[in-house]
Amino acid sequence: MALETDKRNSREAKKVGGNFQRHDSLYGDAERVSDTGYVVSECCGLDTHTYYMRQDSWARTLHLAFQCIGVIYGDIGTSPLYVYASTFTSGISNVDDLYGVLSLILYSLILLPMIKYVFIVLYANDNGDGGTFALYSLISRYAKVSLIPNQQAEDAMVSNYALETVSAPMKRAQWTKEMLESSKAAKLAIFLLTVLGTSMVISDGVLTPAISVISAVSGLQQKAPQLKQDQMVWISVAILVVLFAVQRFGTDKVGYSFAPIILLWFMFIAGIGIYNLVEYDIGVLRAFYPKYIVDYFRRNGRDAWVSLGGILLCFTGTEAMFADLGHFNIRSIQLSFSFILFPAVSLAYIGQAAFLRKHPEHVHDTFYKSIPGPMFWPTFIVAVSAAIIASQAMISGSFAIISQSQTLGCFPRVKVLHTSKLYEGQVYIPEVNFVLGLLCVVVTLAFKTTTNIGNAYGICVTAVMVITTILLAVVMLLIWRVSIWLIIPFCLVFGSIETVYLSSVLYKFKQGGYLPIVSATVLVTIMGVWHYVHVKKYWYELEHIVTNQEMQELAQAHDIKRTSGVGFLYTELVQGVPPIFPHLIEKMPFVHSVLVFVSVKHLPIPRVEVAERFRFRRVESRISKMFRCVARYGYIDTVEGAKEFSASLVEGLQSYIEEGHFMTTVEIEDTEPETTTTSITESHTRTRSSTVHIEEALRPSETTELTQPRMGSSYSAHSSGRISDEQSRAIAEEKQFVQRELQKGVVYILGETEIWAGPNSSFLKKIVVDYMYSFLRKNFRQGEKAFAIPRQQVLKVGMVYEI
Repeated sequence: MALETDKRNSREAKKVGGNFQRHDSLYGDAERVSDTGYVVSECCGLDTHTYYMRQDSWARTLHLAFQCIGVIYGDIGTSPLYVYASTFTSGISNVDDLYGVLSLILYSLILLPMIKYVFIVLYANDNGDGGTFALYSLISRYAKVSLIPNQQAEDAMVSNYALETVSAPMKRAQWTKEMLESSKAAKLAIFLLTVLGTSMVISDGVLTPAISVISAVSGLQQKAPQLKQDQMVWISVAILVVLFAVQRFGTDKVGYSFAPIILLWFMFIAGIGIYNLVEYDIGVLRAFYPKYIVDYFRRNGRDAWVSLGGILLCFTGTEAMFADLGHFNIRSIQLSFSFILFPAVSLAYIGQAAFLRKHPEHVHDTFYKSIPGPMFWPTFIVAVSAAIIASQAMISGSFAIISQSQTLGCFPRVKVLHTSKLYEGQVYIPEVNFVLGLLCVVVTLAFKTTTNIGNAYGICVTAVMVITTILLAVVMLLIWRVSIWLIIPFCLVFGSIETVYLSSVLYKFKQGGYLPIVSATVLVTIMGVWHYVHVKKYWYELEHIVTNQEMQELAQAHDIKRTSGVGFLYTELVQGVPPIFPHLIEKMPFVHSVLVFVSVKHLPIPRVEVAERFRFRRVESRISKMFRCVARYGYIDTVEGAKEFSASLVEGLQSYIEEGHFMTTVEIEDTEPETTTTSITESHTRTRSSTVHIEEALRPSETTELTQPRMGSSYSAHSSGRISDEQSRAIAEEKQFVQRELQKGVVYILGETEIWAGPNSSFLKKIVVDYMYSFLRKNFRQGEKAFAIPRQQVLKVGMVYEI
């Protein structure tokens, strides 16, 4: 019913200057949280596909295909360094086992990285961006699974907010949507899966450098056998320290110069593979016959199952193809994987199998032993370079994921530095870099061999794959609306393969498998605690929102004076006046000449166009010079520094002042019943229903303004006719007033809220809120550092919330 109402409203809406009139939820002092879902794309006049593929020319696609070789294939491309050693940890007892292992490697590469990811998962992108959080944000747009109740109907009007309507025949998609929105358990499950997948990828950022560098450096022992394993480990540690030390310079210049090195690496391993195949045993090509997999398991039984923990290392780094999609396009990855990566690594594994058929005793150092003599040093140098590149990709990916987690309220505040003006996703986080580097060195010193690290590495890889399969099944049901007879085989085939692999590495829990589980548990705890209190804090503010009547009583009880300058009062609420404001007035009855309640909101989309960033509305009458502003960003957008942000906001505010006079007027009473549904809780329904909007109560008898300014656009008057000279003067005077006050200075008002568990809370809740959250809040960055606000311009207001 609500969906049909939204459709009818969109058809009846009149355009103003090329933009739809729309209800603005900033008008609600205590906006009711809709349970009917987002406004779908038909409201915006959009007819979009749920997946996104850039329509690039073939020349650009080929160029991107070359570039992505150096960015996303470093990890999976360097796996031939250690797969056979990790698989045959006790040596090769039967050379015929090589047929089964090679067959498993080849078909694993075909089924998981190629068919599942390259030709299926890549299409489940979020406006061109991939990764676990991209899947979560994509699902969040189609179903209200976010635990923070800050969804607004106007968000669906953003141009990148591409949605499709749910067609009547596809009842299953509607049922899935309703189930996700009505079930708190389902929301928590999707959130926990996302956080767990993120934690595993971050753990991958610790293990990839360790295993890649150790395996590459171990080649030195071929030419210098006097070097012991401990010495190899310390050489690896030195390389890792340098690797993490140079992260602060960014990956922009480095990352996109890696392609020639990785391409050279692929040429080397492919050429060496062909040489070994011809030189030793061309008969290993029979491994393409899958019967050898059955024979391998029949012959070895439990040992064959245990060996899967080493075989799965052949597809480590697969998730990077999806996570780094934002810098490329689908076709470029499909081309580079199918015609460069897959043939090269396949030939490498085939050649090594042929070599081992003749020299099974060299299984622990297969790669370097199989290199023809004159090619050793060039291959060694390229191998070390490729290992460093593989490490670089996962480290950068960890930075990007933590940055995305922070924007969605799932990670404590850290300093995020954007290292590239050209590529928004490339960031550097000093604190995280230090912790990752330290852990990587510790892991290298503690585990020492690729076999032990591989046991831990495999859990990260397979866990993320299983999570991706589950989330993709939700995407298929909710968004793609694929036939259930296609979804079931997808889940059975890929889910069963990944589960078998996961069970194998879990068997080696004591041999190193515990490491990613412990690290993931710590990360999930940090992210879960932070998000839990973040949600509780938002609900507290929403339930204690300042109403019209309370604003009037506040003005009567205090002789509020106006002081010069512009004040930005930061709040997480996207509607209404936060409870920190009356607390401020009670302690200090001064308000800046221009006061803006600012909410920085991250939408579940990668990017928000600059022209659609700010939404404004007035608080009280025109003469009050008080406004609300929601600054909307995508989860990979850069939040500007304080100076740039304030300049952009004031520019948008002046556009709002001017354009508000040109917009066609709409009565809120005609639209509000159709754009809101149920109240949040019974306890504050009374607050909302008993009060009228602040604007309506205190403003002159004027019609309501719509508040979606677009910079550089102009609106023509319709029903109101031409603007009068008096109105023109009023606009000019108000804009000049704002500009004058801006020049007098800007003060950023931040709430320094102490969060405590209520007196009737459970013991566990008190532990989580009073101790764990308090520890995180005190030891991570505060608000002014996160927003890059100069200390001399910060005014903090202390307040205690009992949640």
